[in-house]
Amino acid sequence: MIVCVAVVGHQNNPLYLQSFTEADDALKLHHIVHCSLDVIDERVNNPKRSAPTLNETFLGLLYPTENYKVYGYLTNTKVKFIMVATDLDVKDADARNFFRKFHAAYVDAVSNPFHVPGKKIASRSFGARVSTIVKSFGSGTTG
Repeated sequence: MIVCVAVVGHQNNPLYLQSFTEADDALKLHHIVHCSLDVIDERVNNPKRSAPTLNETFLGLLYPTENYKVYGYLTNTKVKFIMVATDLDVKDADARNFFRKFHAAYVDAVSNPFHVPGKKIASRSFGARVSTIVKSFGSGTTG
């Protein structure tokens, strides 16, 4: 189950962050997302270790914690997508499919002529679409 999703800009500024748990966990999930930025920067700036996957946008499992697994995705414009899941057996194919749908929703949201690039995403339709994608995660349905 996905408990948090985030979109982080190319300058590590938060563009969208939504948690799908109680308010008690929200701060902890924000911290986990923030910590994952260091892992993403390490993978992107260390080409020796990731030479075969240089053009790959799906970063895979960034790091596991005691209760969560954190996955990452990097767009061509250096915008980072982060997913925090409680399932300890998330398949890479499911995570890739989630990020593909999430990226499509993001592109639609920032293509809005009223959206200011680099600012937080405040679109209600984007939030609703993300919630639908999160609810359909792992079920094999399209969202």
